[in-house]
This record gives sequence, structure tokens and C-alpha cells, in this order.
Amino acid sequence: MITGVATVQFHTLGCKLNFSESATMERLLASRGVRRATAGEMPDVCVVNTCSVTELADKKCRQAIRKLVKSYPGALVVVTGCYAQLKSDEVAAIDGVDIVIGNDRKNDIADYILKYVEERRRCVDVRGFRELRQFCPSCSRGDRTRYFLKVQDGCDYFCTYCTIPFARGRSRSGTISQLVWQVREAVAEGGREVVLTGVNIGDFGKNTGERFIDLVKALDGVDGIERYRISSIEPDLLDDEVIDFVAQSRHFMPHFHIPLQSGCDEVLRMMHRHYDTALYASKIEKIRRMMPDAFIGVDVIVGTHGETAELFEQSMIFIESLDVSRLHVFPYSERPGTAALRISHVVDKHEKDERVARMLQLSDDKLRGFTSRFIGTCRPVLFEQSAHGSGLLHGFTDNYLRVEVQCADDLVNQVVSTRIDAMTDDVETVKGVVML
Repeated sequence: MITGVATVQFHTLGCKLNFSESATMERLLASRGVRRATAGEMPDVCVVNTCSVTELADKKCRQAIRKLVKSYPGALVVVTGCYAQLKSDEVAAIDGVDIVIGNDRKNDIADYILKYVEERRRCVDVRGFRELRQFCPSCSRGDRTRYFLKVQDGCDYFCTYCTIPFARGRSRSGTISQLVWQVREAVAEGGREVVLTGVNIGDFGKNTGERFIDLVKALDGVDGIERYRISSIEPDLLDDEVIDFVAQSRHFMPHFHIPLQSGCDEVLRMMHRHYDTALYASKIEKIRRMMPDAFIGVDVIVGTHGETAELFEQSMIFIESLDVSRLHVFPYSERPGTAALRISHVVDKHEKDERVARMLQLSDDKLRGFTSRFIGTCRPVLFEQSAHGSGLLHGFTDNYLRVEVQCADDLVNQVVSTRIDAMTDDVETVKGVVML
């Protein structure tokens, strides 16, 4: 118990890994008698789990912190996450912030709150990235059906545009035996789907002597989990052995998310990426050959330093040639201290916005083309939740099409054969009919 602290409210920004870690912090606080504040209730503690992937992300974090301080003037405010890790002094200077802790301290959040309650003294505990060596486990429920299993943290790649290694530290992992145990706990709680998350999950096992393929095989053997999905994995770390295994696995879904960042080899070299377009194309071709129906998502950064108009056109042509399902498009954001700032050619905002718009249009075209292939077919859908009072359920097919159906709530957390009936105005959603 933490005397005088009964309720907590979380505000999480950024990636799935952050959401997983927030859920774990919430569970740790619950074990000490602190429950989630209900709607309209004044929380005793506000926790902001921040992101710092772009300048806009930093701005959103500052806005979120100030809004919570203003909305709940009597609450203890704790800030953690990547923005807190990279700019702890800036965060600590915000009026109303009481505790600032680094990414490696998240699982100790209850102790920091207890110490503050006892001493009433502000705390900033953020260590340098070279000291971020501890792996903090997290396997947390994202909703009624899906769990996010953190298998790896940190990154050793140091791409020129990226601050994540400084925010998350060096690559490190849990052990296979620990992760299998966590999945078994998820099964006991009724989980049906597990998403493998991390910063650079293909780098799994650097500190344990294990391999990502060994983890995949071990998890596939856990009884009770209906589905696994592999979150973002670097193309140079996506071994053919992993692709082959997923293709024949009953539990690992035909769904990949593979960062590209640029379809131009010269830009990839400036980014210090660990592959070229030829390797990337070979991975896509391998997946399509083994799993023709697989969903393949692709990250693309537009307007980086050094990306001339000619190089951008090369990137567009290459990406157009790829048989992928969707693009996740990000405008380049300058990050202090990164090597990209030393590259001379700078893309102005107007040109960057135009390039983003073109990439987004290409993404919509690819998603419509991919989705249209499945109209009139039946796919297994794991239904997740209903829109309150709407009578509509939504869920995802094995190959990650978001399906909306008119049916009863008793299908939530069930895998049901569903006919993909029609596309909608929303390119990301299709209408379906349950085949009972």
C-alpha cells in the first residue's frame, strides 16, 4: 500500500512498446493498492509516458504534461519515457512536475511514488544511455483480446536520423524461458493474441546467446494462444528461416512490418541503414512467394537531409514496384545531436509536405489494391470490441484486414470465419458478414 495514494491516471504517447510498459506500470501500482481513476474522478497520481521520436512528439508531450497539471492541480505528476530520458532537465523545469524517471526506472515507479509521499521532495532520476542495461519485462493487455509482449529493448544501430539508442540504450532482451512464462500467464488471463514488441526485435538474444527464431519456435509451442504477430523487424535481421517458419506456423500470422525508410540506396547510406534496396526487395519477394496473402507494412521517412528531388523520385519508383500492403509515412524531423544534421542538403517544409502527400496517396492505393483481392473471400477474424451502443464489432483477419460487422457482443475474443463483403470509404476498414 502507498498511504494517501488511491488512484492513478496514465497518459501514454508513442509506440506500442510504451503502451505495453504503461500497462505494466499500472499493474505494478495496482499490486500496491493504487487503482485506475474512473472517468470524472480526481486522480492522486498522473503518469505521463512520453515519446521523443520527432520534434512534434516532444511538443505533444509538453502539452500533455501541462494539460494534466492544469486539470489536476493536486495530483502528483510523474513523467517517464523517451522525452524524459533525453531531456530530463527540460521536463523537470515544467511547473507541476514532481518526479522524472528514465526508461530503465519504469518498473520501480511505485517506490518513487512512495518515497515522494514520505519525503515530499521532487526527484529526477535519469541515467546516461550507456547505463541503460537492465531489461524490464512487460507483457500487458492492450484490450480484451491482445497482449503486447516486450521481448527486446534498446538499439545498437545508431542511424543518423534517430535518437532511440540514446533514449533506450544498448540492445538487450529477456530470456526465452522468461518470455514463455509470461505468455502462459497471458493465456491464463484469457489472452488470444500476442504481439511481439521491442525497439529492434530482430536483434533479440544479443545478451543471452539466444536467437529470435528460437524464441519464435518456443512461443509457437505454447498452448492456448491463437495468434502471434511480429511487430516491426529490420529487413537485415529478418532471416529467411523466420519467414519459412511463419509460412508454415498455425499461430504466427501472415503479417510483417518491415521498415524501409527510403527506397534510394544513396539515402540509405546517408542514414547508415544496414541494407540496400536489393536486399529489401528480396525479403518482400520471399514473403510473397511463401505467403501470397500476407499483409506487409512499410515505414518510410520523407524529406531527410540529403534527399534531393532526384533521390526522392528514385525512392518513389522503388516503393511503387514493391508488392506491399501499406506505407507508414513520416516526415523527417531534425533531432538534436544526430549525425543527420551534418548533411548539407535540407528539404524545405513545403517540398517535404508535398512528398509526404504523394507517399500517403501511394499508401492508400496499395492498401486498396491489397484489400480488393479479398472481397468475397472468407478469413478468420478475431473480434476485439464494439463501438458503444452501435451494434458493430470490429476485429482483424489473420492477414490484418480490419473488419467491421453487425453482430452481438458475445463474439468478442472469438475467432470466427467472416466473409469480406465490401470496401468502405475508410480505406483502413472493410465490411464483413459472420459465417456461423
